[in-house]
Amino acid sequence: MLSLNKIIFIPVLWILACLTCAPAVAEPVKAKLTQSVMCEAIENFQPVNPAVVFSISQGEVFCYTGFDPVYEKTHIFHKWYKMDKLIFTMKLTLTPPKWASFSRVQIREADKGPWRVEIRDADNKLLRTLRFSMAD
Repeated sequence: MLSLNKIIFIPVLWILACLTCAPAVAEPVKAKLTQSVMCEAIENFQPVNPAVVFSISQGEVFCYTGFDPVYEKTHIFHKWYKMDKLIFTMKLTLTPPKWASFSRVQIREADKGPWRVEIRDADNKLLRTLRFSMAD
């Protein structure tokens, strides 16, 4: 015959075991990426002539990112790579309630070829990769 203590003890162990198997709570999102493009220029805080191939005669290329909503002040990073080699990283600040930001690179004859920009959050989580090329 089971005692009352054993009857209560078994369900408590079962509940504790189920709680330890519960899925982890997801980290809160600090900002939602809504737009990301490579473009020739920024005018009135908007991207101009988005593209995937840019002429080196332009002199510079922009990476534009828009976030809506931004829940709390945070940072993102634009990591610029040329042929898989990290060229530079730009730290950008996002502020509520929504925010757009950009970084740019000046281009020269030696910069022809494939490029990419990795957009990463403050925890280094990859949000998006934009691939493009520099040509004549």
